[in-house]
Amino acid sequence: MWTRRISALAATTAFLLIGQAASAADVSPVAEPTPEAPAVSALSPWQIRVRGLGVITNDEGKVNGVANSDLSYSDSVIPELDITYYFTDNIAAELILGTTRANVYGEDSIKSLGKIGSTWLLPPTLTLQYHFTDFGAFKPYVGAGINYTMFYSQDAKSADDLDIKNTFGAAVQVGFDYMVNDHWGLNFDVKKIFLKPDFDVTVGGTDLKGSAKLDPWLIGAGVTYRF
Repeated sequence: MWTRRISALAATTAFLLIGQAASAADVSPVAEPTPEAPAVSALSPWQIRVRGLGVITNDEGKVNGVANSDLSYSDSVIPELDITYYFTDNIAAELILGTTRANVYGEDSIKSLGKIGSTWLLPPTLTLQYHFTDFGAFKPYVGAGINYTMFYSQDAKSADDLDIKNTFGAAVQVGFDYMVNDHWGLNFDVKKIFLKPDFDVTVGGTDLKGSAKLDPWLIGAGVTYRF
């Protein structure tokens, strides 16, 4: 008899436990899958800057065969556009576009010539840059590359004729962007272009040749936009 009672009690207890477990399963909320966080869109590799640019030349040059001859050139301030393409977060290429006008003056033994002439310059410059990315919104960079300067609309003054030759030159730069947000920022940039074009000049009916060591500094500040 005691055996039958113990068996019945055990069966009843098991039945009650199973029922409670089933009831708990019925009322437990079904966990919904956690929605994935929206993907953050990557920035475009393209960037542009608009700067005001000061062009400061090195006043040095000579007319071949004329002792103690020297030259000087006017400085200028111009608008400038640059286009940058990022291959990676650190490596980019930059192309700058702008044009300026320069006057050429005789100095030392040819100072009496005064203003020899003037010319417009178009100096597209392509640099390969390294951008540092460990300083938050402050993004400094360095670069080096090549320049090709074209001289056009040349106008002789005290000379009878002036022809400055197009030429290649090396370029180095240093600068930084300070990004206000992902797209907009402020920029400061300094470039040095090593530029020494040859020229032909006719003075008083005499044909002469020489070289103009321009080696300009390009100092710019402006606005950056990253697409």
